[in-house]
Amino acid sequence: MPDHEGGLGGAAIGAMIRRLSERIDRDASQAYARLGVTFEQRWMGVLDLLARRGPLSVKDLARELRISHPSVSQTRSSLLMAGLVAERADPTDGRRRALSLTPEGQALVETLQPVWTALDEVGRALNSEAGDAVSVLARLETAMERRSIVDRVTDILTATDPNSRHAPIIM
Repeated sequence: MPDHEGGLGGAAIGAMIRRLSERIDRDASQAYARLGVTFEQRWMGVLDLLARRGPLSVKDLARELRISHPSVSQTRSSLLMAGLVAERADPTDGRRRALSLTPEGQALVETLQPVWTALDEVGRALNSEAGDAVSVLARLETAMERRSIVDRVTDILTATDPNSRHAPIIM
């Protein structure tokens, strides 16, 4: 089913990525629920990194996960409320706070490890079935890092008609 008129522009890309993200999160949540585990999919990356690497700051987690600091900060808050992580002064820099797994968090990670392994296997199979969608998305991400959407839109909106002596279009 096509997204929006034309189907190939920014609206279609954004709509498809949102729809796929929501579907992945919903399906993963159902997999956790079948195990009787209450789990928010957004916790996965933070918990996995803390389990593998030990205590990390929100800044370090955001950098490693390549997502925004506010997003990790919100996840931190919900993980603290759930009792899955603890926050302490960073031993190398007292101004920073480091997150670490609580015993409950560590137990949950151990419980969920088989689910995460299965989700990874399913992701690999879906990627293969879709003809290496991850590579396409990586190229899209690289293109957006090379030149942001904001810059690209600005270029279009400020472009002048070569046959016109009018000022650039500015919205």
